[in-house]
Amino acid sequence: MRRTVLFALTASLGIAAAAQAAPAENASNGSQPFSTAITAQGFRAYDKAISADTMDGRKPGTPGGERATQWIVEQFKQLGLEPGNHGSWFQKVPTVSTALENPDTVKLTVGEGGGNQTFAFGKDLVASTLQAKPHVSIKDSDIVFVGYGVDAPEWNWNDYKNLDVKGKTVVVLVNDPGFGDQDASLFKGKAMTYYGRWTYKYEEAARQGAAMCLIVHTSNDAAGYPWSVVMNSWGGPQLALPQSEDSAPRLPVAGWLTRDAAQRLFAKAGLDFDKLAAQADHRGFRPVPLKATASITLDSKIGHGSANNVLGMIKGTTHPDQVVIYSAHWDHLGEDDSLKGDKIYNGAVDNGTGIAALLEIAKAFKAQNPAPERSVLFTAVTLEESGLLGSLYYTKHPVFPIDKTVADINMDAMDVIGPTKNLQIIGSGQSQLEDMLKAALKKQGRYASPDATPQNGFYYRSDHFSFAKAGVPALMTQTGDDMLHGGTAAGRAALDDYTAHRYHTPMDNFDPKWDFSGVAEDTQALYEVGRELVNSDQWPKWNKDSEFRAKRVKMMMQSK
Repeated sequence: MRRTVLFALTASLGIAAAAQAAPAENASNGSQPFSTAITAQGFRAYDKAISADTMDGRKPGTPGGERATQWIVEQFKQLGLEPGNHGSWFQKVPTVSTALENPDTVKLTVGEGGGNQTFAFGKDLVASTLQAKPHVSIKDSDIVFVGYGVDAPEWNWNDYKNLDVKGKTVVVLVNDPGFGDQDASLFKGKAMTYYGRWTYKYEEAARQGAAMCLIVHTSNDAAGYPWSVVMNSWGGPQLALPQSEDSAPRLPVAGWLTRDAAQRLFAKAGLDFDKLAAQADHRGFRPVPLKATASITLDSKIGHGSANNVLGMIKGTTHPDQVVIYSAHWDHLGEDDSLKGDKIYNGAVDNGTGIAALLEIAKAFKAQNPAPERSVLFTAVTLEESGLLGSLYYTKHPVFPIDKTVADINMDAMDVIGPTKNLQIIGSGQSQLEDMLKAALKKQGRYASPDATPQNGFYYRSDHFSFAKAGVPALMTQTGDDMLHGGTAAGRAALDDYTAHRYHTPMDNFDPKWDFSGVAEDTQALYEVGRELVNSDQWPKWNKDSEFRAKRVKMMMQSK
């Protein structure tokens, strides 16, 4: 306890000193800031503190995670916020953890072609049970290739049509139908929908009664990240909400296969994986049973715990019952003692930058005159890295009713590459919030652009998605790729370098040489969107072709 309190105090004092002592950032686009409270120096100081080694990688349920949440509370207090959860700074999120015992000995055994071949954990596959059971054993489960594993009535697509997979092992492809041959007429073309996400694949396989679902990591582009990210994410304990909080069916075994492993598995069964994967991109594809069976045994240690969302609030002067939410996740991946050298996943970009932006925006709203007419809730959510669990729990237990929640503006992994001419909109085309952002950027002399990698499905990979699923219009951006100095060539190179070499690795460290003027300007634009909302009667709407519109329309009609 003493270490936590002393660290929070010294870190807070360090922020003030750093903000004063930090050198001026490079000149940006020359526009006047929407709030003088938001500065590159302040952003820099917050990011440095939240991603320090003393936070031990901010893994929920660890002393480092506890220090991180206490530090955020101290910053909220210094900024003059009120506790955001009915008098408390915290919202406890219950968790169930599943830690695979002896993963090095875990093997998938496939019986085919008159013999067996095995696939090793890490090199060929990762796997875990989603049912929080200490012992799960699947024996001789028939294997079926189910294409993309999608049942999407609105797209007239059902890979499971007339197929019984109860007790079977389904092998599916990551991303959406049509991705493999870039067929723009299927789903949303290059832009991934929720059907392309691994979370959906497991949900649907469980609904169909499968015993195991293995997603093939066909390429970095298809998944949105390299195999190393899969390994880092699945290498430790897996966290979930208890069944009482999330009653959806859960698979006995869920996992991933490398493309090479899938090719070997299919070849021994007398099939060509690449040929079948290509066929799965076309209407009329029918699932293919393999003359093969799968067996695997998982022994896990099951634990029960909790982690905290941290909530601070500014109560509205005119409509205190209506709220605009800003969200950013505080958690990261902790430490890995098996690594040589740097063992700490500091998460300076993912998501130290989001927390820094959250605090800078809170600072701006507190300095705003006149004060916000609507309430503003600043949510530093937990367990994003474990499947958006903190934000999901919040939407099931909201402080403000969902039909009184005007919007969510989420900040996650804001790349620190210097000033840019643009800001990318993740999931471009979803709601009127994007029009408001475009207006704010225009005032800065900048422009908005769709995200350059829509196939990665970023709209479904951060905490705004929990709010979107609940019907709340939600905005997510990514650092622009058109740099003020160097243009798109320099911008794409910088963004790609982070994904390739630092994302979800111990290399995501704070760098004192970073130029924070760009992320500060992005933060200004996100503040401006919220400022417009809290000082008006606007209720931004989903666009007509958004998959989230129907839920919001029904909700708002019922609330009248």
